Formats: sequence, structure tokens, C-alpha cells
Amino acid sequence: MASVTAVKHNVPRLFSACRIITLLSSVLVALGSGTNYIFSAYAPQLGARLHISHTQLNIVGLAGNAGVSVSGPIWGRIVDFRGPQIPLVGAFVFSLVGYAGMKRMYDEGTDSGTSISSAHFLLLMVCSLLTGLGAHAGVVAAVNTTARSFPESARATTTGLVLSGFGLSAFFFSTIARILFPGDTSALLLLLSLATSIPMLVALFTMRPVPLPQTYPALKDDVNGEYELLPSEVEPSTAGPDVDTVGVAGDSCVPLADIQPENGLSSTSQMGYNHGHLEADNLPDVHGKMLWSTPDFYLLCVILSLLGGTGVMYINNVGLISLALFAEANPDYEEEEASKLQAAQVSTLSVGNFVGRILIGLISDFTRSKFNLPRAYSLCIVSSLFIISQAFAIGISNVGTLWMATAFLGFAYGSLFGALPAITIDWFGLAHLSENLGYLSLAPLIGGNIFSIIFGRNIDAHTPHEDTNTSRGVTRATITAGGDVLRDALSERRCFAGQECYVSSLKITLMACMVALILSTWAARRDKHRQKARKG
Repeated sequence: MASVTAVKHNVPRLFSACRIITLLSSVLVALGSGTNYIFSAYAPQLGARLHISHTQLNIVGLAGNAGVSVSGPIWGRIVDFRGPQIPLVGAFVFSLVGYAGMKRMYDEGTDSGTSISSAHFLLLMVCSLLTGLGAHAGVVAAVNTTARSFPESARATTTGLVLSGFGLSAFFFSTIARILFPGDTSALLLLLSLATSIPMLVALFTMRPVPLPQTYPALKDDVNGEYELLPSEVEPSTAGPDVDTVGVAGDSCVPLADIQPENGLSSTSQMGYNHGHLEADNLPDVHGKMLWSTPDFYLLCVILSLLGGTGVMYINNVGLISLALFAEANPDYEEEEASKLQAAQVSTLSVGNFVGRILIGLISDFTRSKFNLPRAYSLCIVSSLFIISQAFAIGISNVGTLWMATAFLGFAYGSLFGALPAITIDWFGLAHLSENLGYLSLAPLIGGNIFSIIFGRNIDAHTPHEDTNTSRGVTRATITAGGDVLRDALSERRCFAGQECYVSSLKITLMACMVALILSTWAARRDKHRQKARKG
């Protein structure tokens, strides 16, 4: 028994400092990875500075979303088999280069009245793409590490907490920008380039997967309330005293040497990267070709495309929506005032996103444990929230009340992606979680592209050209990198028709969300029947 007790103490307690440090590091990484949501805070100014249309501006935003979605399977496979270190390095490089490149292009601007060249527009898209690549690399490493470090009973809550940091990112950075340098888009881009890269370096030393106790009921210690391990399952560490550990004095933390990749693969016996851990948890193992031949995968992809696409369209364009409503009543507005309105919408969206990612995890865990309802039922709640958000947005004609639609949309969007990791584990298993999530993350890109292009063309169709009598000049204040204030009279292409600028696009997304609700109900019922079948 003494040998079993010795082995038991090689695995950190459930709420040990090791797990808490890993969780906090994951939240920090996620906080630096959610800056794609702040695009609306600087997009109108970027478009005006470089003289590009709203449709082109949407394409730039979609490039960032594409970086997130397309890289999903790649980062997922890397983190599943190699751990979080490589994605963290990638997140550091891509985020720094992407935002720094956008800042330089913004600072240089263009000649008055001329749009940027095709080559420069392509470069702008590449910079936006890099920010998406970096964002997804960071968040996939954070979510995967958290999911492997906490048991099934707390998995939805802890991953939801990490993803809430991802959702709160836009609020955090937009608030800093609004307080320290209001209206200074160049300073905001500089902040983003640094604040999205530095946390990744910190996490390289503090964010490590922590092994779970094996939950063998027959071996549970009734006196101490802890789980004992079979001596054959975990070998005592042979690491010497020079091997560093993640944790603090007094905690029995796993040595870093035990979780570094060996011969190209992670130390799977301790970290649960192999199928043996899944057998203990009684989870499925669906991945690769099997995933692509599973009907449930396509059902979930369609739901994500409709709901996620709606969210991407609104998030990328909420700044334009607020400007359209504000400009209708204040055609001669100051740019600094417009920037504050955009920042307020981004902050509201981010807070809603943050709350949604936390609450949906708590709701999902509660309904599963108390009412034995599959987590797929949370998709019905999410779809309903999206419908409410689009209905509000269609009916709002005053920028002062736009926050209600934005809050609902942020809450719904955060709930969607807060619930997704736990649903993916329930349906397809934990062994290839990040890879499977990567494939699923491609789905919102489809809907997001379609809805965003529709939105851009809609608002361009209602925007007067510069040579018409309805075109209005807007006095713009720009703070350069040197700190000098320059006021240029720019004939910016703005839509002054209020709701008419965009409402047709929202009617399309409202119908899409209604279809998603029907599909979510079907998915939940299928999951319930599958759960009953497993129980016999």
C-alpha cells in the first residue's frame, strides 16, 4: 500500500497550485487571443485612411476570420500530439507581425483621394490573416491544456472560463484604448501588436497540462477523499532535483521532463494523449476519416455555419452599424466621438461574449448532472439568443439603444463557442479534441463569408459616391506616431441612411438563425436518443 500511496502523490490534487497556475495562464493566453473581436473598433478608420470600400473592408476582416478557421485543424493536430509549446510560439510571431504590419500601413496611409494599390491591399489581407493564425494558435493551446487538466465534471466550466477570457479580450483592449488614447487608431494597433504576443511568451513557462487522477471507484480512498492509482498505470518520476516543475512549494507537481515530447510524441501515458485515458472515461474516439463520415459532424457544421456566420458578420460590422445610425442624426460628427461609439459597442459585445462563455458552461454542466440532459440542448438556448439579437437589431433605429442587440449577440456568440468544446468531447471524444475543433471551426467561415459579403454590398449600395450632391465631408482628427494632431478634410464614403444601410442583411441572418434553432432541436433529440441507447 505504501507504493500505491507514493505513486498517488506524484499526481497533483484536483485543486492544486499546478492546475490553478495552468488555468490562469490559459485565461491569460485566451485574453490575448480574442482581439479579432476588436476589428470593428478600428475598421472604419482603417478603411477611411486607406480609401477602401465597405466590401473590401469586410474582406480584410474575413481574412482574419479565415486565419482562425483554416488553421484550426493544423494547430489542433499539433497541440494534440506535440503539446502547446509550438502553437504558443506561432501565436507570438504571427500576432506581432500581423498587427505591426497593419499599424505601419495605417501610419503611411495613401495619397489624398486615392485608394491603396492591389498589392498593398493584398498585404493588408495577409496581415489580417496572420492575426487570425496567431489568435487561434493561442486559444487552441489554452483550451486543450485546460480540457486535459480537469475532470469531466468540471470540464465545461473550466474551458468556458478560459474561453470567457477570449471573449473579454475586445472589452479589455478597447477600454484601455478609450481611456489612454481615444481616437488614436495607430496607438491601438501598437497596443494590439504587443499585448497579443507577450502573453504567449509568458505561457511557454507557466502553461502545462497537468495529469488527472485515474477515476477507479474501487480504489477511492474513503478517508482522504482522494483517488489512488494502480501502481502499473503510473510510474514514479525518475527526474532528478534539477528538473523544474510547474507549481509552488508544498505541491506535488508533475516534472516538466515528464510532459515534454519524446520521439516526436507527447508523454501520452501521463497526459491522456492516447486512447487508454479515453477508455477510462468511456468517451468515443471519432477522428480523421471517421469524423468526416459521421452525420452528426455535418449537422453540427451547418448549425455553426448559420449561427457563427451571423456572429462574424455582426462583430465585423457593428462599428459600421453604429456609425450609420449616428451619422443619420449627426452628419457632421467628429471622428473622436464616432470612435467612442464604436469602442462602446465593441466593449458591450465583449462583455456579453465573456458572460456567455462562462454561463453556458455552468448551465451545460448543471443540466447534465441534475437533469441528465445532453449538452447538445444548450444549442437550442444559443439559437434562441441569436434570434433575439437579430430581431432587436432590426427594430433598433437609434444608436443609443443599439447596445441591447449587441449585448444579446455577444452573449449568444460567446455561448456558442463556450459550449462547443464540451459538446465535441461528448460526441467525438477527447483524444483528438483540438483537431476535431479545428475542423468544426471551418464552418463559421462559410456562413461568415456569405453574410459579410452580403452586408458589405448592401451598405455600399446605400452609400453615396463622392461626386454626388449627397456626399458629405467629414472632418477627421488623426494622431500620428509622433504625437502631432493632423486634421484632414476627407471625403469619406459613409452611409447616412441609418437602418436602411444594413437592415436587409439582418433579415437574412434572422432567417438563418431560425433554421439553426430547428436543427439544434433535432441535434439535441438525436443526442438524447443516443444517450438512452448507450444505457440499454
